[in-house]
Amino acid sequence: MNKNTIRIGGVPEHFNLPIHLAIEGKAFESRGINVEWTTFRGGTGQMTKALRDGEIDLCILLTEGIITDIVNGNPSKIISEYITTPLTWGIHTSVKNSLKYYQDIYDKNYAISRFGSGSHLMAIVDANSNGKKIEKEQFKVIKNLEGALDSLDKLETDVFYWEKYTTKPYVDSGQLRRVGQYKTPWPCFVIAATDKILEEQPENVIRVLRTIHDRCDAFQQDETNSIPLVSKRHDLVLEDVERWFHSTGWAIHGWVSDKMLKSVIFQLYMAEIVAKDAVIPELIWRR
Repeated sequence: MNKNTIRIGGVPEHFNLPIHLAIEGKAFESRGINVEWTTFRGGTGQMTKALRDGEIDLCILLTEGIITDIVNGNPSKIISEYITTPLTWGIHTSVKNSLKYYQDIYDKNYAISRFGSGSHLMAIVDANSNGKKIEKEQFKVIKNLEGALDSLDKLETDVFYWEKYTTKPYVDSGQLRRVGQYKTPWPCFVIAATDKILEEQPENVIRVLRTIHDRCDAFQQDETNSIPLVSKRHDLVLEDVERWFHSTGWAIHGWVSDKMLKSVIFQLYMAEIVAKDAVIPELIWRR
């Protein structure tokens, strides 16, 4: 691998459009960095595994997912916040399913992309916040959104958590029914990098971060062009993109809140995702 190459991964969702625009506009190249992008349709669980396996250097992934995996031994660090606002999870079922109400979901079968993924962790956090508990046998791994659509349609599973606007076209078309929604009580996406790349290419990682922050700043300041571009690129209704855009904020610096991390860990404790006696390693890259 070229010594100035950084391999970045993320989900194929509208949140990451500023990074794709930076790649297309050769913004990374202008700082002497070659960026290789990999799309992970399996979400955060797939990306934490890729970080562990050294298949990727840097990922944009869910805050709670990477914190859990670092606690569980992933040799990586959070290097910046990415989306500074909460994620709105849509809670879905098939239109064929008799399930109609949010309060009735907790004894059902859940489709999850992977154990440790957002669709898994947020279902547990949500249940815990309502005084409920989901047993491990209620979860079925379906890998990605396409797998969930198939599993729900066959009534193999009943409930699926996924980002609200990504799934809205399936709700609008009548393939899915949204029975509720849940907002993460913390900023939803962070950028994480392997310890290996931080040791070997710290200056290049900083250049990558500066490029991402600059492009995110420009993207969120330019609603006139950004909103229709998201609508066109991701085949989303313009009015939905407007609502999403004006409820979403992108980080423009690398600061990560220690208080935010402690709050996430507390919620993971309460949901029994992280053991209360677990040793919490250093989570942030202290550069």
